[in-house]
Amino acid sequence: MFNSHLSKFFQADIGIDLGTANCLVFVRDHGIVLNEPSVVAINDHTKEVLEVGSAAKRMIGRTPANIRAVRPMKDGVIADFEVTEEMLRYFINKARRAVPWCQRLLNPRVMIAVPSGITEVENRAVKDSAKRAGAGMVYIVEEPMAAAVGVGLPVDDPCGNMIVDIGGGTTEVAIISLDGIVSARSVRVGGDEFDNAIVNHMKKVYNLTVGDRTAERIKIEVGSAFQVRDELEMDIKGRDLFSGLPKTVRISAHEIRNALQEPIASIIETVLATLEVCPAELSADLIDRGIMLAGGGALLAGMDRLLMQETGLPVFVADDPLLAVAKGTGVMLQELDVLARHE
Repeated sequence: MFNSHLSKFFQADIGIDLGTANCLVFVRDHGIVLNEPSVVAINDHTKEVLEVGSAAKRMIGRTPANIRAVRPMKDGVIADFEVTEEMLRYFINKARRAVPWCQRLLNPRVMIAVPSGITEVENRAVKDSAKRAGAGMVYIVEEPMAAAVGVGLPVDDPCGNMIVDIGGGTTEVAIISLDGIVSARSVRVGGDEFDNAIVNHMKKVYNLTVGDRTAERIKIEVGSAFQVRDELEMDIKGRDLFSGLPKTVRISAHEIRNALQEPIASIIETVLATLEVCPAELSADLIDRGIMLAGGGALLAGMDRLLMQETGLPVFVADDPLLAVAKGTGVMLQELDVLARHE
């Protein structure tokens, strides 16, 4: 049996941010080697997996009746076990191609970031799916801890560090000190809920049906959480609900901001609820250290300003918020041999 020191020459170490919207894969000594949508295209007749990732996402809304483009992750957890397993197998195998041939001799050690609010049953499901997909030893880390490490917060210091990670399916809020989560909240609201709110707004106000990809484009181009200077407008194409014919409407940043109020309010409430149960000493630290924003939702225009207004604390956006969790697993992979000795 290889010891932990020798095994690193024959085994790859892989960190996975298994997100609802995107899956990012970090390989030790190689960095982030993969960033693709968490989408799988399946032939319903043969049950064959046709495409995974970016190629599968391009099929959403454009497939014939016998092909489905599905997202096997919902609200940060596995909704379809078999499809998730195939997706993980694809991502793990693709990541292993980035390492020297000698590191493919043993099944890779894999660290997977999951939401802090998942159940033990869901936790076990993630581990089992990864092992069946070709992983060797599987480690689970909570997303807010991985995100905090990934953005460079001093999580091992005896002081309060607050992270708000707004992902595709969930928002993770945590206060961390001495390498542990002191208090945390997880709400199943994120970028997907933003997209759904936009889809519903277009139906309600314009009787226009738009797809998820169009809603995501609206969110990125004109979406905001707080009033911004030089607000934009854009033309949107979709299908008229009554006539069934193609139709174009012009929308403004102001109306999209109003459409996003409900999911954004849920995130703000979760942040405030976490602060309410924070120990007094750590609360004092946050007055100076503030709140760090990570995840794709951190890129929504004005999100930092709105959080600052609601909490009275300084708010910072991570340099690469989309990569925070994956980078965190990469940093923690450096400690993998230590973890293995305590497993």
